[in-house]
Amino acid sequence: MLSIGSTLAAPRSANAAATPDFARLAAVAGGTVTGRVVDSTGQGIPGVTVLVEGTSLGASTDGSGNYTIANVPAGPHTLVFSSIGLNTVRTPVTVTEGQATQVAAATLSDNTTLLNEAVVVGYGTARRQDVTGSVTTVTTKDFVKGQVTSPEQLVQGKVAGVQITTGGGAPGEASVIRIRGGSSLNASNDPLIVIDGVPVDNQGINGAGNPLSLVNPQDIESFTVLKDASATAIYGSRASNGVILITTKKGLDGEKMRVNISSQVSRATNYGKVDVLSGDEYRALLNRAVAEGTIPALNQAYLGTANTDWQDAIYKTAWTTDNNVSLTGSVRHVPYRVSLGYLNQDGTLRTGNLKRNSASIGLSPRLLDDHLRIDVNVKGTWADYRFADQGAIGGAVRFNPTQPIYSTGTDGFNGYFEWRDGAIPNPLTDRNPVALLNDKRDRSTVLRSIGNVQLDYKLHFLPDLHANLNVGYDVSRSNGTVFIPASSSVAYSTQGQNNSYRQEKDNKLLETYLRYSKELGNHRVEALAGYSYQDFYTHAPFRFAYKADGSRLYPLDPAQNPFKTQYTLLSYYGRANYNFKDRYLVTATLRADASSHFSPENRWGYFPAASVAWRLNKESFLAESKTVSDLKLRASYGITGQQDITNVAGDYPYLAKYSLGAPSVRQIFGQDTIYTLRPAAYDRNLQWEQTATYDVGLDYGFFGNRLTGSVDVYLRKTSDLLAVIPIPAGSNLSNTLLTNIGSLENRGVELALNYNILQGDRLNWSVNLNATMNRGKITKLSQVQDPTYLGTPTGGIGNFQFVQVNAVGYAPNTFFLYEQRYSEAGKPIQGPTASPTIEQYVDQNGDGIINERDKVYGKNPAPKAILGFSSNLSYGKASLAFTVRSNVGGSVYNSVDGGQSSYYGLNTGLNYSANVVPAIYTTGFTTGQPLSNIYLEDASFVRLQNVTLGYDFGSLVKAGTNLNVTLAAQNLLLLTSYSGLDPERATGVDSNFYPLPRTITLGLNLGF
Repeated sequence: MLSIGSTLAAPRSANAAATPDFARLAAVAGGTVTGRVVDSTGQGIPGVTVLVEGTSLGASTDGSGNYTIANVPAGPHTLVFSSIGLNTVRTPVTVTEGQATQVAAATLSDNTTLLNEAVVVGYGTARRQDVTGSVTTVTTKDFVKGQVTSPEQLVQGKVAGVQITTGGGAPGEASVIRIRGGSSLNASNDPLIVIDGVPVDNQGINGAGNPLSLVNPQDIESFTVLKDASATAIYGSRASNGVILITTKKGLDGEKMRVNISSQVSRATNYGKVDVLSGDEYRALLNRAVAEGTIPALNQAYLGTANTDWQDAIYKTAWTTDNNVSLTGSVRHVPYRVSLGYLNQDGTLRTGNLKRNSASIGLSPRLLDDHLRIDVNVKGTWADYRFADQGAIGGAVRFNPTQPIYSTGTDGFNGYFEWRDGAIPNPLTDRNPVALLNDKRDRSTVLRSIGNVQLDYKLHFLPDLHANLNVGYDVSRSNGTVFIPASSSVAYSTQGQNNSYRQEKDNKLLETYLRYSKELGNHRVEALAGYSYQDFYTHAPFRFAYKADGSRLYPLDPAQNPFKTQYTLLSYYGRANYNFKDRYLVTATLRADASSHFSPENRWGYFPAASVAWRLNKESFLAESKTVSDLKLRASYGITGQQDITNVAGDYPYLAKYSLGAPSVRQIFGQDTIYTLRPAAYDRNLQWEQTATYDVGLDYGFFGNRLTGSVDVYLRKTSDLLAVIPIPAGSNLSNTLLTNIGSLENRGVELALNYNILQGDRLNWSVNLNATMNRGKITKLSQVQDPTYLGTPTGGIGNFQFVQVNAVGYAPNTFFLYEQRYSEAGKPIQGPTASPTIEQYVDQNGDGIINERDKVYGKNPAPKAILGFSSNLSYGKASLAFTVRSNVGGSVYNSVDGGQSSYYGLNTGLNYSANVVPAIYTTGFTTGQPLSNIYLEDASFVRLQNVTLGYDFGSLVKAGTNLNVTLAAQNLLLLTSYSGLDPERATGVDSNFYPLPRTITLGLNLGF
């Protein structure tokens, strides 16, 4: 059910002339009216307008559905409850002077016709009955509860076709968002995100782990996901990966000021640890290996007497506090909302922390008899990060458990134990993980503000025509420092480190459009035409590496230094909707985009889309049905684009350019250092990627919309892929080139179901189920057909080794590994040499040697099905909700086992020994075999994402207030056959992953 705040004025009673002068009576002490508004499942509905009929007295419900109206004159009245998408309800009430009157809960049910008017789409809103594309909306009451730091976590597991994979457990960690799989190989696969009408830059901000985490989730009202080309084509060149429209909370006209205070405290602990040998187990294994002659006896010199759990040493219990206050109301018909928030979140990896101060202001005046609507939105954030070095995670898994954290001698590096090469730290092994955390101070401060002013004018002489102007911005300023003292082993070779960086980003937006809508009998027509200008500017000063004492070493990031860049998008767009008898619907869209990423000859791209829909429930054979309440069949086709390649090739990939050589290629003449310039490969004919999408969908509702949902079947074909390909050596110093080459496709099915199982006065239960099945395949990857071309390696695991490939006929990032041979006893075989042999691996082509052509195109990381299940149960004032997510199928490469399941860690001959994993008892490998498919595992899982128990105490504290308490748990349970820590990896490679914590959150919400 969709719930969006209403701005409908209160209807005036028929006997208005006999109505008392309430403005005069209000000055006399009146009474207070309190109550709650719920939906058909008993869940509180936020944003409902509650007015005392015939007066300007009113309020809007808070996040729990509670409301309070003060200074209501004594006597009988009628309360009017209204919200777009819901049936309006009138309830009589008698107010006693000087007392608080508790009104029975008002239940607002779905109104199919009004519900259809509440859908947010690109450039405005549309009636749902007119929507012919694939659009899904999630509102406040359905958001994931608990400790949510970044907005995308609010809808994780809630939307069919949307896969959100958290990048790790660090505070403010970025998530990978995919809508219907990826449409590209090397360009961005991230969706376009639009916040209150401002498309935001997704290139990242220096010093911020996740740019979206700079937006306070408490300020968000709804997420709308546009998935097919009919819905997204209005955004043209940036819509191939889908569009997410985020709408923030607003005030409502006529409501009295409402204060809402929320406070949460969370306790987070790691869900588990990587299974490695303890100190005693390691000593026993090494001594046994020496006794059996597997490794030389000299390796016993690397054994210590300690029993150090390095993972326990680097992790801790982490606490988070999240406090927010908001003021919502209306002054002289100017609705407003002001909020402040403060988050202080520690990571479970020691020294990691995020402090976020946020503020937002929203004003929504309606002027000129409601002909001029103004929306002002300003959001600002000041965030301070301390980044824990995540290299300590892998170091803790590998570091020798028989050695102590601190050195027993007096000449240690800040007192920490280190493997040494003479008097210096051994450069070939990990640094002490605890030293890596405590000796390194990596801090940043990020300021970001997103805002806009949007004016919508309904012409007085032609009310059917609206003129809209939207001026917006997204700016950030960041700076950071990385300091390591000279006494530390972590930066011994450079005598410490004292580096700093700064970045400025300015995103400016100007959009204007005309929208015309008209109803003529059985015909309804809407047309929109507009212009958009958006400019992105980034500046980062020239940076050098410095010693701890401040002396300069060498330039950092030579390919990016100095960095000042800018690119611009210029667009024209239009959309037309036609509705005949509310049965037959047609939508046509066209956008023309010009991007400065491409040369003048290839700058413009054109992105059309068309869709149709048939509302079968309006036909005579279903119009009187008691079973079918909504049934709409729709089909669409359209082309969208992709030009987001800044992270791959910069903003000007079609131009010849030179980059500053690294210090390793500098030439020394006397005392001067001359840095060479090297040419980069480029393609002047570079152009847009284009994705053609076919979609057929069915929206349904049964039993008075007690059971609702949708089914979508789609096919997406991307051509002119922006891909990085190898080029012959010798033409320049680059060995790769970004060019348009190849194509890929995604096809899939999406299912969504919402069912109100129980509907009663006190007991209510509703469930949501969504499922996605997507299959991706590369259909072309070279200019000419080359049957000998194995594909482009990807999925690096270190030492120039790759476990995945992009190849024609296979899914992107398909695993490409040798097929392991096993002995009769079922034990994996290791060959007699370090090179791959036919004893180890299956000779696929039968030529008697093992090389790249014997690798097997195997499984891929993409799950066969993505499932989400949510349940909301309430009894009286108590509620219980949970969300379960599951991936079925898909594979994950266990890089930890691939690197640590051999005796090589005990016998490197490099003056140290490292820990191993228990898989060594199975493999018995003396040297590593990381390219064996033995390390490829099933990535299926079921995760209990969130459980929330709540209780609404109502006006327990004071009349006119409401108090709600919640207890939430996140990542409570993970069921999987994967032997590693967590199989949910966006890349498909599990390599020293920052564990997702299990979090328990106690929350309190007070409104008055």
